[in-house]
Amino acid sequence: MDITPVIPAGRQLIKGYGDHGFTISAVRWEGSVLVFPDRTLSWSVGDLSEVTEASLAPVVEAAPELLLLGCGATLVPPSRELRAFLRGAGVKLEVMDTGAACRTFNVLLAEDRRVAAALIAV
Repeated sequence: MDITPVIPAGRQLIKGYGDHGFTISAVRWEGSVLVFPDRTLSWSVGDLSEVTEASLAPVVEAAPELLLLGCGATLVPPSRELRAFLRGAGVKLEVMDTGAACRTFNVLLAEDRRVAAALIAV
């Protein structure tokens, strides 16, 4: 029995990460990225200290129900201000290391959830 999740065509499946980039739907992205179900954007963030309201503007504009924040190789909690900003925009935040965020994004994508991922490259 095949248990591979069915991902609709055109969805941004994260196939790999590392070497300071990501492979998403057969495209190699260098550096950090913002991933939405239908598109991926380069994200000029190198570590959690560079994550700001302005850097997350595309996420707020897309209005996902959930944002997965991949903080790099290890989990680092974001500031209270950043959490409050996203909560005020109606976006739930889950923080984890980048690898866990990639895996979780793919699972939620397969469930057709309105999810976004802000992934800091490792």
